[in-house]
Amino acid sequence: MVQIINETRYSTGTFWSKRKLEMKIRKQRGLTLIGFVLVLVMTVFIAFIGMRIVPMYMDYYAVVSALNGVAAERGSSRLSAGQLRLKVIMRLQVSYVESVGERDIKISRQGGLKLGVDYEVRQHIIGNLDVVGKFSKYVPLAN
Repeated sequence: MVQIINETRYSTGTFWSKRKLEMKIRKQRGLTLIGFVLVLVMTVFIAFIGMRIVPMYMDYYAVVSALNGVAAERGSSRLSAGQLRLKVIMRLQVSYVESVGERDIKISRQGGLKLGVDYEVRQHIIGNLDVVGKFSKYVPLAN
């Protein structure tokens, strides 16, 4: 019924008036090419940033695991500072962690004997843009 009324109402009209009516009736759905390209660019950029930042945190968790492993060893509190550093460095080499050096490993005697790391990782992103991650973790040593 509605269709018949619309045809009789615009039957004497021009082609363009019929076209406007069709455009009003038909709803536009979907994503335009420009919209698709923008969504794609944003997705690729976020994935690119993630691929640069996630390895920094994976290394951090490997460092925490190495610290916890050395700290949990029986008699680790009786080892010298050099021996503790060597044990941590050896565990980090097994995990392929290159961002922590021997100078980053700290031994603290405040509030009990603690083994820890303080280090920064600078990851190049693009052009002159870098991301800097500052990590610090201390664990108490076992007797």
